[in-house]
Amino acid sequence: MERALGAPEKMRERYEDLTPMMRQYCDLCGRYDGSLVLFQVGDFYETFCEAAEVSARLLEITLTKREDSTGSYPMAGIPIDSAESYIETLLDAGFRVAVADQVQDPEEASGVVERAVTRIVTPGTLTEDELLRSEDNNYVAALAREEEYGLAFLDVSTGDFVATGSSSEETIRDEISRFAPAEAIVGPGIEGFDGFDSAERSSAGSQTWSGDSDCMVTPYDPAKFEVESARALLDSYFGAPEKRLASDAEIAACGALLAYAEYTRGGQEGHLDYLNHLTRYEPREYMLLDRVALRSLELFEPRAVGGDAGNTLLGVLDETACALGRRKLTDWLRRPLLDPVRIDARLDAVEEWTTLVSAREEVHDLLIDVYDVERLIARVSRGRANARDLRALKDTLDRVPEIREAMADVESDTLCSLREDLDELGEVRDLIDRAIAESPPIEVTEGDVIAPGYDADLDSLRETEREGKAWIDSLERRERERTGIDSLKVGFNQVHGYYIEVTNPNLDQVPENYTRRQTLKNSERFYTPELKEREDEIITAEERADDLEYEIFTDVRSEVAGESERVQAVAETLATLDVLVSLATVAAKYGYARPEIADEPGIEIEGGRHPVVERTQESFVPNGARLAPEERLAVLTGPNMSGKSTYMRQIALITILAQIGSFVPASGARVGIVDRVFTRVGASDDIAGGRSTFMVEMGELATILRGASERSLVLLDEVGRGTSTADGLAIARAITEYVHDEVGALTLFATHHHELTALAADLESAFNLHFAATQAEEGVTFRHDVSRGAATASYGIEVARAAGVPERVVERSRALVAAEEADTESATDGGEPATASGGDGPLAERLRSLDVANMTPIEALTTLDRLKRDLD
Repeated sequence: MERALGAPEKMRERYEDLTPMMRQYCDLCGRYDGSLVLFQVGDFYETFCEAAEVSARLLEITLTKREDSTGSYPMAGIPIDSAESYIETLLDAGFRVAVADQVQDPEEASGVVERAVTRIVTPGTLTEDELLRSEDNNYVAALAREEEYGLAFLDVSTGDFVATGSSSEETIRDEISRFAPAEAIVGPGIEGFDGFDSAERSSAGSQTWSGDSDCMVTPYDPAKFEVESARALLDSYFGAPEKRLASDAEIAACGALLAYAEYTRGGQEGHLDYLNHLTRYEPREYMLLDRVALRSLELFEPRAVGGDAGNTLLGVLDETACALGRRKLTDWLRRPLLDPVRIDARLDAVEEWTTLVSAREEVHDLLIDVYDVERLIARVSRGRANARDLRALKDTLDRVPEIREAMADVESDTLCSLREDLDELGEVRDLIDRAIAESPPIEVTEGDVIAPGYDADLDSLRETEREGKAWIDSLERRERERTGIDSLKVGFNQVHGYYIEVTNPNLDQVPENYTRRQTLKNSERFYTPELKEREDEIITAEERADDLEYEIFTDVRSEVAGESERVQAVAETLATLDVLVSLATVAAKYGYARPEIADEPGIEIEGGRHPVVERTQESFVPNGARLAPEERLAVLTGPNMSGKSTYMRQIALITILAQIGSFVPASGARVGIVDRVFTRVGASDDIAGGRSTFMVEMGELATILRGASERSLVLLDEVGRGTSTADGLAIARAITEYVHDEVGALTLFATHHHELTALAADLESAFNLHFAATQAEEGVTFRHDVSRGAATASYGIEVARAAGVPERVVERSRALVAAEEADTESATDGGEPATASGGDGPLAERLRSLDVANMTPIEALTTLDRLKRDLD
């Protein structure tokens, strides 16, 4: 959660008595009261008062004191050279950080050194490589509300900027989950947005996003969300926003987000020149995968805490060569397509790459040398790139002609188009090659950055500097010969400049033209008129050269920044190529097949496999699947550990893969476009939200029943197990009937309620599938292959035994099952089973009297609850 430290109260109370420097610190804290201010004092960033106490504790640094005529103040500081690691800790603790740098040379200051906030570091606006923890997008979001919601996402490090809008709060929440922003700002009228009201607020009015504790959410300046103000700012970047955005709410969100991105630059020039594109999208243009589906299907993160990130769908697909490709692959998985034409275009490209093996491998090897030019050109445009960054950009652009050449034989429309889109940017490459030294230093203000021959004036100054240093290099030999002092040395230091050093025993041989410069314990240091003249020439030439070199470098950097839009276009093309090559590599390596994309709803899979599980097992049993309008609801039964959950998930993952344009782990597949994948496959308590497992389950089911369509794929696993058996059975049946009769979605329903297999006879489009197992004296063998029909047993006790449950518990379980079966047989033969305490008849009789099949879900719940109270 975001936290804030305003101007220290102790300082505010006695502001007029403070020293000029402390007033300066107090002013900055007040101006940036939503941030912890790091205040440069020499080579350190200092904090004072409460901020110092907090910093010392969080950063594990020494808490000291500053004492002056006005009093004593707690103080804690961090070295500027290692500041980024400390800033990262402060971000993790929930702080924004305002970095106040000295913007004036102390030697030129007549009073207190001028300082200004040069950047504000927040979780969603990171641009520093040291703070960006992965190659993935790092989004900051903005949410506005007019007549409907407007939502925008911006990755400040790459320039990716997208927006959407909807009148549906649920749609907006789903899009937030899809993009998983690290930070969000919100405008007026958002207080009633579901998920904000229950979030704990900080002293700055900020809060965490409900259900996503990694997102810092803060109300932002309402004036920035005003539509006219936002419209004017957007117009200065992209032209009239009405041409791109669909509502005032979207304009407000995008404008406020731009203003916030500018604000985090502190005192730097506001306009972000590298933001060249704002793209509006419709959520309905892509398959929707909400937070529940993303987690249960393990697209990006394993469900197990501390699980291997490679055991995810992204992990098994990621054969990308560069950061650009990985981000693009993540985006494709986040937003699978709904347009069969676009899907088939991608599949054509993947198929061609599977056949052009040599060219594919060559392109992959070339892409390995591609730097993260999206982030690189963003740094160039912000004026934060050094000479090595420019060289890295040139190295990347040098690969472009080679990649074009490697693609000479491609024929698919997609690959041909990508080849033509590869702008070689020859003039940019040539400029960097001529202007920037081959191996420049990291610092751009200390020389050796500009290549020889690029600027005649600079070359002349460097030549003067070299000649002077060469003269000095030979001075020691000449003076030794002239004076006869063999121990004479010529040296240099920053304080006294160049000097001639003579030890004390040889001082009587010092020539008359030597002038004393410094006295040491065992020697004296001198200079001569000629040495002083050369020193002045060298220092003057060196200073002028360094200044001119920095000026030339910034001019070159600005000229490169002027081509940022073309560089970003090349980055987009390289990213797409990298993903297509990666998908083809996976397909070829692991035996994936091209899916057929159909217009009509339905999924047919031959020999399907789970793309993640098959990589972790020595062997995997493939299974087919068929869901169609006439058989759209499959009731899946079978023992625990037989593979029901894996089977359901693999069908969903194969569908997702097909719709991103990937080949699929199967011998064949035909996929009708799916608009949304819903999953209800396991739940846990939401303790913080005060919701039980059963309540979480019911909430997810409510979302499915409200949002699913006949084009959706629904996975239901053990619905109703969070409550009593009777209640759970009633709920499971009622929901299944509703999905079949009212929704019409393609549905897989795994259950241990064998009574539900009767649905296949009662519902026109329902059918049974099961995973079989065989039992022998040595135990149960799970076959892991799916067949038509219902399972005959669950083998729960055998599974418990295989898991290591003590034998005494296993035997007692068998005895209890045998007793229950005996009671059932007795009742069937006319016997009378035991009655429940407080009831009015046998339990079996009461249950048989309930016509659950013809009840609504509410009626069933009410009736079963009444029965349970009676029996209790």
